[in-house]
Amino acid sequence: MKCEDVSKELIPYLDRRANSALRMEVEDHLATCPACHARAEEFRRVWTTLDEAPLVEPSLGFDARLRERIAAEPGPRWFHWLLPQPRLALSLALLLAMGLWVVKYSPSARQEDAAVVKPQDFDAVKDLGVIENLDVLSKFDALSELAPVASAQPPAQPDNSQPSQPNNGGGGDM
Repeated sequence: MKCEDVSKELIPYLDRRANSALRMEVEDHLATCPACHARAEEFRRVWTTLDEAPLVEPSLGFDARLRERIAAEPGPRWFHWLLPQPRLALSLALLLAMGLWVVKYSPSARQEDAAVVKPQDFDAVKDLGVIENLDVLSKFDALSELAPVASAQPPAQPDNSQPSQPNNGGGGDM
């Protein structure tokens, strides 16, 4: 038997509440371990001192006065469950603060940003097939042999700074 086991079973052994097999194991350990034997002797001395102390009988009205004092105590308030557990109260307050912060500052909560959809936001979607294969296309040598395609620009407006000459519908001077 180990010292830990003996320390758990020492009180029942000294009170003579342990069964005979356990008593034999504890006695064998106490015979071989001086530290546990000294501890058992300290317990025996404490119990001997307590046995020698006179018994104090409570007064006749002690029980009634005690019950009266307990009944006079104020009842628990509605928040009494928070008082013995301040960590729970702090955790709830922090959880509430974080929830409010997330709701207030989350991008989905901003109605003005979510409601406005700009057409240029969807320009990349038309060229999605090209964008997905951009890496392949950038390393494709045959693209360098192609002539550049003019970008689709609106036709240029005529320059109004020079006077225009009327066109007579024909082909030049006659």
